[in-house]
Formats: sequence, C-alpha cells, structure tokens
Amino acid sequence: MTEGTAGGGGAPDPREATDAASFIARLQQLKDWSGLTYRDLSARAEALGDVLPRSTVANMLARSTVPREELLTSFVRACGVAPGELENWLSVRKELAVRGVYAGTGAEDDGDPDVDAGGDGDPDGEEGAGAGATPVWPTAAEAAPGAVSPSEPGAEPGDEDGPEDDEPPGPHHRVRRTLVSLVAVSGLVLAAVSVVGALVTDGSGDRPKTVTAPAAGDVQIRVIGPDLCLNERRGGRSGQIHQRPCEGADVPRYALKDLGSGEWRIVSDHPDYGPGCSGIPSGGRIAEAAFEDSECGDTSRVETFRLEPFGSPVTGYRIVPARSATPDSCVTVVGDRTAEWAKLAQAPCRADAAGQLFSFDRR
Repeated sequence: MTEGTAGGGGAPDPREATDAASFIARLQQLKDWSGLTYRDLSARAEALGDVLPRSTVANMLARSTVPREELLTSFVRACGVAPGELENWLSVRKELAVRGVYAGTGAEDDGDPDVDAGGDGDPDGEEGAGAGATPVWPTAAEAAPGAVSPSEPGAEPGDEDGPEDDEPPGPHHRVRRTLVSLVAVSGLVLAAVSVVGALVTDGSGDRPKTVTAPAAGDVQIRVIGPDLCLNERRGGRSGQIHQRPCEGADVPRYALKDLGSGEWRIVSDHPDYGPGCSGIPSGGRIAEAAFEDSECGDTSRVETFRLEPFGSPVTGYRIVPARSATPDSCVTVVGDRTAEWAKLAQAPCRADAAGQLFSFDRR
C-alpha cells in the first residue's frame, strides 16, 4: 500500500482532517510514520528529483496553514506515500485552502520564507543576501563608537574632517585638534595591546594558547594543535562536522547546554537548517561513525557528551560520547589532523589524546 514502515501500519489518512490545523497534524503523523529525519527527507526528496530543505519542512509542520501544493507533493513523496494516496493529500489540501479563503481565515500558506524567489528553496546555491545567507558581521572599524559609515550623509571618502577644514582656527578647531590627539593616543594604546597579545599567541597570531573550559552559552569549538574550529561545509546535506579556519566558522554557530551530572549537549544554529544538535549516529555502534549535526531528539543518535579535562595542567578537553555503544570512544579529527576540512568522527580515545582535545572559546 505504501513504502513507509515506521508505524507498522498504514500511513495516516488525510481525509480525516477537518481544518488546516488537523491537516498539519496529519502531516506530522506522516513524518513520524515514515521514520525519516528531516535530513533523511531532504536527501530522499533530492533522489526523487524534488527539493525539500530541512528548514522548510520544520516550518511547514510548525504552522497552522496548509502548505503550498508543490511543497506538499515533495514532502508526501519523500515520506514514501504511494501515488494514489498522494492524490488524497492534494485533494484535501485544495478543499481546505478554498474553504479557508472563503472563510477569511487565510488557511492557505501562499508563501514560504525558506523558498527563494525562484521557488526552488535550494540552500545549496550561492550564498546571497536572502534567507539562509551567512550573516555579515561589522568590521572593528564599523563597530567602533562614533564610527561614520561612508554611506552616511556628509561623509566623503578620504574626507574624515568634513566641511570644517575651511573654518578659521578657533575654539571649535582646538576641540577637534584635541579629539584627534586623543584618537592618536588611543591608537598607540591599541597597538601596544596588540603587541602584548601577539606575545601570548601560539605563533599564528589568531588564537590564544589558553584553553577555555566548557560553560553554558555560545562557543566556538577550537581544535587544540592546528587551532582550527568545528564547522560544516555550507551547502552540504550530510551534517558532517569538519575543522576549518576559525575566522568565519559560523555554519553553524555552536552553544553548550549543561545537562547536569557532568553531561553536556552541543547545540547548533544553522543558517539554512535552523536549530540542531551535534551527535553520533546509530547509537555509536559504528566504531568510526561520523560526528555530525542533525535535528535534536533523534533517539537513535548519541547527543549527550562528557567534556573531560586532559593533562595537568589542563591542555584541552575531550568530547566523549555518553553511553555510546562503542566504549572508550572520543570525538577525533581523522586523517590529516592539521588539514583544513579534515573530518571528525568517533574513534578510540588515545593515550596522548592527539586530535582529541578541544577548547570552548567564548563568542
């Protein structure tokens, strides 16, 4: 009758839905019945020639309006519903959408903020200024108090002092001269601080040698040694975590959640896929299973970790999967441990902890 097997019975019947809310509830039941995660649905839709970003599915199931017909078709097909049953879903959706329009309830979802103007909703395209684009953070100069943007009225390139240059010397001119002197002194102080900072770095000039202990809140997870940071590849669908230069390592942004009893969850905020959790698939039964990001709450994954200090004094922290089916395992940089974009996976904890030590730098 259908391809899904998670529930052990037939797929939910959309004809039991009487309004948009109950229709969305049936869609959630269909996802549960399929036994597929958001990432699985996205990959399966792609294999069928459809486009179904994870964030789009999550938003669809969180709304109280019926989805667009194209989105519904991609979702139902990915869940494994037979073609004949797909027609039932489309018929009920059309009836509820028309009913909602005449009732003035706006029951049809005419737009999806996760889908671009072309309608394909593909997060794998080039990064741009639309939804899912990498945030552009201000430079230090732009963020400085009193900084003037070149686009502001009266600000001309190379003309920091503006029209005051034509004024005769006077009290106002002296004030400006005093301010320039203060800025110069501040620059000297900042330069001195930079020199001191360079003396305590590890030689790269980018990262301090100090190791930061885990604490709840936003963090950048840095690999001790190569001083690269954990991140995914933008546009990838696997959720595989790699190491890359820390500058711009924002796909996703990570945070630690203290679960108590020495256990932690590593949560993520992906610009394309939204909130998630880092984990080890299949309960850690595979000895070298990938360390990956996916949606939280998948009971088949290990999503809880112990962050154990190593060495005396502490030279870093191990990320140890809690209750993994493969004991004595640590999250490890595999392959060339110094290479950018090397993958991370579960591997046996090493006596020297090579490739297994991390710092949880505050953001």
